[in-house]
Amino acid sequence: MAVAEIIGAAIGVMMLVIVAYILVGSVLTTTDVVLNAQKDSTLLQGARLGTTIEIASYGNSTFDPWLNFNVTNNGNEMITDFEHMDVFIFTSSPLQHLTYEASGDNSGKWRKIGIYSGPTLNDAEVIHPNQLDPGEKMWVCATYNNADLIKWFQITTGNGVNAQTTI
Repeated sequence: MAVAEIIGAAIGVMMLVIVAYILVGSVLTTTDVVLNAQKDSTLLQGARLGTTIEIASYGNSTFDPWLNFNVTNNGNEMITDFEHMDVFIFTSSPLQHLTYEASGDNSGKWRKIGIYSGPTLNDAEVIHPNQLDPGEKMWVCATYNNADLIKWFQITTGNGVNAQTTI
């Protein structure tokens, strides 16, 4: 009989150790996940606050459904994620959402013609090629779905910062 009580007590102690191990492990894992999420959120918010863009000049064709414009990076963050940048165009028809395309002139897409650091397209960027560094300009060509005159357009970066203008 005494042996049964010792075995029962040992099993009870083992169960308490296992439950405590699981409980402490889950608390530590949850704390780690929450802290990493807060850190990532802080970094993203800092990048968003450091991003500023401006539409410098624009022009569109009366006959062809395309729009050319300059985007200037006035912030202190590099803009590299062109795949997640969007252009929105409003004509007399509904709002159009244009996504990025590296090359080509497909309808409903936009592409970068070039990035330059000076006042003209001949002033090619030297530092960080194919990235829109602070102070640089990007020439954009957007091809939309109809040939109506544009009333308003906007470009939005991957972190949600946008520049817009009314024509």
